Amino acid sequence: MTTGAEARRPGAAIPVLAVVGVGLIGGSFAAALRQAGHVDRVLGVGRSRATLERARELGLIDEPATLEQAAREADFVLLSAPVGALESALAGLRPFLRPQAVVTDAGSTKEDVVRAARRALGAQAVQFVPGHPIAGSEAAGPQAASAGLYRGRTVILTPLPENRPADVSRVEAAWQACGARIRTMDPGSHDAALGAVSHLPHWLAALYMLYVAEGPDASRRLELAGSGFRDFTRIAAGSPEMWRDIFLSNRTAMLHEIQALKTVLQDAERALSGGDGPALLDLLERAARARRAWNGEGSE
Repeated sequence: MTTGAEARRPGAAIPVLAVVGVGLIGGSFAAALRQAGHVDRVLGVGRSRATLERARELGLIDEPATLEQAAREADFVLLSAPVGALESALAGLRPFLRPQAVVTDAGSTKEDVVRAARRALGAQAVQFVPGHPIAGSEAAGPQAASAGLYRGRTVILTPLPENRPADVSRVEAAWQACGARIRTMDPGSHDAALGAVSHLPHWLAALYMLYVAEGPDASRRLELAGSGFRDFTRIAAGSPEMWRDIFLSNRTAMLHEIQALKTVLQDAERALSGGDGPALLDLLERAARARRAWNGEGSE
């Protein structure tokens, strides 16, 4: 087996990359860095040997590895496992982590992840730069990976106060090599914003899909469902394990957003129940204007 020292040839910004969780997110990161010439050698870490072998067949990784091997050899580690598994992964890296290595993640929540990193890494949390790429799809597995997934997308970094500036720059440079734009936020602001525009939509899509699929006359309803239903429920097909962890990790923000949404639903219900056409029209017009403005369509 090639050793980490032997693998470090001059030229690559990241001589040895380790990706923990080589699915859509981690696999796309590796593929994009390969395409950009930003990485030399890629190690893949995961629970399924079959998944890792598939990732190797697809050219996403050079070889499967254990957490220990990844920590001993990698210059850069991306954790793209579900957020509930990140503390365990970080704890597994800690005893073997190279002093100059940088570790980042792709988790959709940040406050819980930062707390987990401090517990798992202790003083070595200085090497952990939290991140979150705003990209993805309902597809999963290494076969869903794409070198273009992050092109033009935003990646949010929530650096720790103790992070070395050079390490933050290394993480920024890696995502920029993938074609992404970088935005920096504090963990709390990240979780509040993403709770509203990422986590709550998935919550609604999943529960609405369940309501229809397990409700009365489900087969007829689904037979008649069209593009609106398909578009609204598309994200409900995402990884249940990943989204369970996201909801639990960001439950404070989620519960706040659910309560705020209830107020809007109650306003709409009152208008409908009372046959109040003007009030209902006002709600719908405000929503339409907001959607057009966000999508760059202007007003009509």
